[in-house]
Amino acid sequence: MATSEFVNYVVDLLAPYGYIRVRPMFGGHSVYRDGVIVAIIVGEELYFKVNEQSVCDYRNRGSKPFTYKARDKVINISYWQVPLDIMEDKELFGNWLDVAYQISLNTKNKKS
Repeated sequence: MATSEFVNYVVDLLAPYGYIRVRPMFGGHSVYRDGVIVAIIVGEELYFKVNEQSVCDYRNRGSKPFTYKARDKVINISYWQVPLDIMEDKELFGNWLDVAYQISLNTKNKKS
């Protein structure tokens, strides 16, 4: 589970970009921007929501997907680790967050 120190750090990073709320979830935390899930925190890692197009940016920076094991299978979900250099650059971080937010909105709208 993520430490509250890391969760607080992530909330501080995200605060300038909208109303941020974090909720405990399956041993980690879900991160919401303006009521829409955009990320998860597991351990000491932040993962943003991705789609087929945005995942290339993550791969190009050496990022990895969030995975978990269930019934002897490795499960990939559409969240990828936010690279450290992105987290340290406010402008890039905001851009990547905006992309994750739009992906989540589009996913939510498709389900409705």
